Amino acid sequence: MSKSYDFQYVPGHLIRRAQQFAVAVFMEETVGFDVTPVQFAMLNALMDAPGADQVTLAARVAFDPATSGSVIGRLEAKGWVRREADVHDRRRKLLWVTPEGERAVQQMKKAVIKAQTRILGPLNAAEREQIVRLLGKLVAGHEAASEA
Repeated sequence: MSKSYDFQYVPGHLIRRAQQFAVAVFMEETVGFDVTPVQFAMLNALMDAPGADQVTLAARVAFDPATSGSVIGRLEAKGWVRREADVHDRRRKLLWVTPEGERAVQQMKKAVIKAQTRILGPLNAAEREQIVRLLGKLVAGHEAASEA
């Protein structure tokens, strides 16, 4: 019988495990806000681009546009986002963060910063800078390749 593939030390597996830790820590630190990492990212992206449509917003946070509708629906149900039909194309919905949503994001920031610090906690300062730089390079490289 052949030996199994040693998956425990390959990049894909380690990235998946790191993502699991990142989400778990985020959820622990933001438990009182009932928000997911994707919801938080969408709120922040929308604060930077008020009036964006769903497809544009999904692209800004690298999320599937089809699935983003349900995420936006949950944010809308919380009163954090409002939708309006585009006056030029009634099928297209434009999005804004509500004042309540902005307050919620401001309140969450401290917890989110704490989560990011915890995620990188096992690393020293130089390693934290290095991993963020390398992950950014990895993502940018794959994004550029998929656009080519």
